Amino acid sequence: MTERESRRGGIERRGAGREVELWLETLAVEHGLSPRSIEAYRSDLVRLAEWLARERTVELPKASSSALAEHLRWLHRREISARSIARALSAIRGFFGHLSEEGIRADDPTTHLVAPKRQRRLPKVLSESEVADLLAAPDLATPRGIRDRAMLELLYASGLRVSELVGIGLGQLNLDGGFVIAYGKGNKERIVPVGESAERALRTYLREVRPGLARGRHEAVFVTRLGGAMTRQGFWKLLKEYGRRAGIRRPLSPHVLRHSFATHLLEHGADLRAVQAMLGHADISTTEIYTHVHQERLRRLYDRFHPRA
Repeated sequence: MTERESRRGGIERRGAGREVELWLETLAVEHGLSPRSIEAYRSDLVRLAEWLARERTVELPKASSSALAEHLRWLHRREISARSIARALSAIRGFFGHLSEEGIRADDPTTHLVAPKRQRRLPKVLSESEVADLLAAPDLATPRGIRDRAMLELLYASGLRVSELVGIGLGQLNLDGGFVIAYGKGNKERIVPVGESAERALRTYLREVRPGLARGRHEAVFVTRLGGAMTRQGFWKLLKEYGRRAGIRRPLSPHVLRHSFATHLLEHGADLRAVQAMLGHADISTTEIYTHVHQERLRRLYDRFHPRA
């Protein structure tokens, strides 16, 4: 028996095979859906039919609106992708719309059916000790190490996006004032403070390393060994290298340092509006995700160390 026959048999055993196949045939002939899409819809309806038989002891065509809504929540709890849930919802709406149009059902139970909202994923962050290990990974006895230390320090100190970091020109640095000027999305300008550690690393790099690399050819602050401006891909590679050296086993990207910058600021009492300004977020709701990260970290610490957690 083929997989398709098995799926068809699964629906037939639950009293809906003929109507499902008629609807799928209509999709193929009248709407030109591909065989792959037809099979995906069939699979979605088989899964629904099996769930209804198991959880509600009801055949597919007789499913209630509440049962269909609960099925979608069940898919959500199983961490089915948002795209797959949206497709399943489309299959359910289409099938029950067909039943209603054909007079097989007097109502359409999917009229007010919506997919459950997925909880926003919390960004990944490093601990402060992991950041310290990462910043200590470059070899300061070499020009490359001095440059890379300056880049890592600046990224963590400022929360810049990687495109902003590699795109910084000399005119955007004001180390005497303790800040850099960043140009973010939509070329919006913002002023971002730079801490003493990053400032020292930058001064060392600008004094001892950059002149020999750039040779006055351009204004880019961070330069490769060949004299060109550092690229996002180039920085990504060196960051991964230093992550391995620092013993960080989790996936590491420039944005993880940006997330860590924001989370650590909030953990040390920074104002949410100030963090929003430094990150260059147009909407504070984007910044608020870091408060959830902070709360989740506190919860894990509580569960780990409280004697009655």
